[in-house]
Amino acid sequence: MKDLIILVADQNMRDCIEGLIPKLPHALNITSFTYDIFVHTNRDPGCRTQSPAFLVSFQNKYRFGLVIFDKEGCGQESISRVELEENVESSLFITGWKDRARTIVIEPELENWIWVRSAQLAEIINWDNIDSLYQWLADEKYLTNDSPKPKHPKEAFEAALYISRKRRSSSVYKQIASRVSFKSCTDQSFLKFIQCMKDWFPSEV
Repeated sequence: MKDLIILVADQNMRDCIEGLIPKLPHALNITSFTYDIFVHTNRDPGCRTQSPAFLVSFQNKYRFGLVIFDKEGCGQESISRVELEENVESSLFITGWKDRARTIVIEPELENWIWVRSAQLAEIINWDNIDSLYQWLADEKYLTNDSPKPKHPKEAFEAALYISRKRRSSSVYKQIASRVSFKSCTDQSFLKFIQCMKDWFPSEV
């Protein structure tokens, strides 16, 4: 039996998680774990409505299950992030996972995890430095004074890549996740993801 199965909405999300997981044991002082990641063919709406059916046959093959999708584009944007998570988790509970499965809904979308004020982020996307990148965000009205992250994180990220002539691909997400420190990330869905890892794979020491 493997430790963790993760169902995500798209390849960008898959590559982001692939880049993130290898550094978690050291960064969080947790045990290493085995995992597989699957991408749902129906993307965010599929993860929201069909993940229990998708994962039901895996409940005896993995210790834990995790579903991750964006709130933006899931088909129920008017519902709160927490309520969306609870709805899917209730369905997972009923299908046999019980308390071994969790749902992470990223509000509004994956790119909210990426926007961390880090020199590595600027380097990866071919920007001069992180201060000039954030100044550009402010100048272009992507960033407001009351938030450390752009209001439209995906739009801002794609615009920054266009300006820096960095080709947009899922590998960029993996580079960012593997190299950029996440310790200053304040996104609530990301913090839930981290807490799941701590709860499921605590240090043996």
